[in-house]
Parts: sequence; C-alpha cells; structure tokens
Amino acid sequence: MLIAPFWWALSLPESGGRWWAMLVLGVGVATDFLDGYVARHFHQVSEVGKAVDPLADKVGIAAVAIIMAERNFIPVWFVAILILRDALIVAGGLYIRRKKKIIAQSSWPGKIAVNFIALYILLSLVQWEQLETLRSIALWLSLLTMVYSLATYGQRLFIGRNAMVVK
Repeated sequence: MLIAPFWWALSLPESGGRWWAMLVLGVGVATDFLDGYVARHFHQVSEVGKAVDPLADKVGIAAVAIIMAERNFIPVWFVAILILRDALIVAGGLYIRRKKKIIAQSSWPGKIAVNFIALYILLSLVQWEQLETLRSIALWLSLLTMVYSLATYGQRLFIGRNAMVVK
C-alpha cells in the first residue's frame, strides 16, 4: 500500500522528496514490525500469515528497489540480484510445499539480510557524501547476507531442517 506514496515522494522536485520517501519507508517498516509483534504476542500467528507476510515483504522490497534503480539511487544489478534471490526462495518454498507438505518459515539470516538491504536503501536515499563509505559497506554486507540467507534457505528447504509440517 505504501509503494505509490513512495514513488510519488521520489517524484517530487528537490531533495525534500527523498525525506518524504524515507518517512514512507519508516512507516512501512514500523507497521510490518508491529503487525508481526501483535500477531505473536496475542498468539494470532496463522499458516496463511506465515506465507503471505514474507511474500508481501519481498514484493514491497522489490518494488522499492525497482523505483530506486529507475531513479538512479541504486544500481540495476543490485536489484537483479535481490529479485533473483527472492524468486529462488519463493520458488523453492512452493516446490517444497507441494512435494513435502511443509512451509519453511523465515530465518534469522534472511531477516539480517533484509536489515542490511534496508540500511543500504536508506543510505542511498540520504545521499550524504560523509556516509558514502558506510553506504558501500551496507551494499556489500547486504550482498553477502543475501547469498548466505539463500544458502541457508536452500539447506532448510531441501534437507528439511527447521521446516514446519502443514496440518
């Protein structure tokens, strides 16, 4: 739901649009966190939520990354790697769901990767020269953690560790 306001904010002239875009992203991250927290706290976690929430996160991150690449904030190759990784995770999850009747839950390496991706996106929006080294570090950490999380998802899905049986 926040993709259109994000796109609109980056369409604004001057640097003010970047700050509005950061605000929109902040609202998105906060509501996603609160949704998960409330569901766990009140024991309202569902099988559908376990599948839909990570998928919605992947679509949202991909949309933000595409918009940012289109506006030359981040490189297209980064977006391609991000989308390829997520597509492989989704395809693997669907395959395992069909073959073994299990739903793989998100993992800590995946959550860490998303946080580094978010940091890289945020620093790319800020565009402060003083933070360029940190932005480069965030880029490489996001790439490394994306590869590591993909490998751990592959291990979990195809070996079957930490997967949940569907009832």
